[in-house]
Amino acid sequence: MAVTEEPEKVKKKSAVRETLFLLVVGVGVALLLQAFVVKSFWIPSESMEKTLLIGDRVSVNKLHGETERGDIVVFKGWNGEDTIKRVIGVGGDKVVCCDAKRRLTVNGVALEEKDYLFPGDYPSGDKFSVTVPKGKLWLMGDHRANSADSRDHVDLPGGWIDEDEVTGRAWAIYWPLSRMTILSRPETFANVH
Repeated sequence: MAVTEEPEKVKKKSAVRETLFLLVVGVGVALLLQAFVVKSFWIPSESMEKTLLIGDRVSVNKLHGETERGDIVVFKGWNGEDTIKRVIGVGGDKVVCCDAKRRLTVNGVALEEKDYLFPGDYPSGDKFSVTVPKGKLWLMGDHRANSADSRDHVDLPGGWIDEDEVTGRAWAIYWPLSRMTILSRPETFANVH
């Protein structure tokens, strides 16, 4: 006569196997998402204040599509490290600082930056007029007085970054929970063509 396991033991083994399988699948899916879809970044400096504070953690969409003016992007910076800045100009744009009211202009349209610019900062302490080459981006921090950005790298082939260097678009602050928010493109960029 054959000996069979009690039905309760069979159920427990099946439940353990199913749990382990689901755990392995879950970890696999998380690793694939991290590698190809989203990535987390920690903000180490004040260069993007008032929008991003030191210690914030942001989620970056690596499948972001075309980079647009106003996007906050993570890219391989001028020093080769991951860097986060706001896109002010894309290929073909003429970015000028500043007009009579001390505003940046892009293609002749003045940007109203009060929603994201650090309080008390001007759009730039330096005057400049650049035309962004095709396939390149002009990037600036929101805390302009404390941001090493395209303005500081004008002598390195124009201060631009290749669009291909963009890792992804920051779309949300997820930590700390008290600062959790969706990052959207400022309305002022909608008027620029």
